[in-house]
Amino acid sequence: MTDYSFDLGNPEDRYDSGYQSQEQGFISKVFSWMFMGLLATGVVAFLVVSNPIIIKTLYSSPFMMIFLGIGTFALVWNLSANMHKMTPAAASANFFIYAGLNGVLLSSIFLVYTAQSIFSTFCVAAVTFGVTALYGATTKKDLTKLGSLLVMALFGLIIASVVNMFFHSTGLASLINYAGVLIFVGLTAYDMQAIKKIGQSYGYNPNFAVLGALKLYLDFINLFIYLLRILGDRRR
Repeated sequence: MTDYSFDLGNPEDRYDSGYQSQEQGFISKVFSWMFMGLLATGVVAFLVVSNPIIIKTLYSSPFMMIFLGIGTFALVWNLSANMHKMTPAAASANFFIYAGLNGVLLSSIFLVYTAQSIFSTFCVAAVTFGVTALYGATTKKDLTKLGSLLVMALFGLIIASVVNMFFHSTGLASLINYAGVLIFVGLTAYDMQAIKKIGQSYGYNPNFAVLGALKLYLDFINLFIYLLRILGDRRR
């Protein structure tokens, strides 16, 4: 008698394979959104700094930059607080608007630092970010406690930065920059692990991919800025 049965293997293995495929697809979407956000920021920053009229308009009044700063903060808050209510189109639109506004704000680095040092620092930041994100994605250690400590350290960093705006201490500024690098290296690993947990717990919703991209985008941008303050060559 002919046996027409098929060996389908262990059901758990099939589940694990499908689950891993979903997770890998989700992580790929997160990094794709993050890359597109960084690209949008870079393009906008370059276009702004290439137009003398826009530069003059932006920097003729400090209130213009303050307004833009408030706008970017409002967009980040809106994305984080209302992501679950948004359609995928609205979430992606908010993300790109934020990335574009951030590009306007970051255009100032081209006026302060040489293009070569910006590029070299970007490469250093990219490698550092990549290694740290890989660690966060693969480590078996629970980084929850580390994340809580890093968030508290970040608040301390913000307070120290505000204080130094009045004292203009070179030593404190240097300490803030090195601390900023360490904090955002740690937050990159923590956020990478948290993004995986979000997908595992709540499903691989497209909006969660945008939210994860926003978290990693912020980690990378801040890591890059603090490294640039340490490694960047200022224009003379």
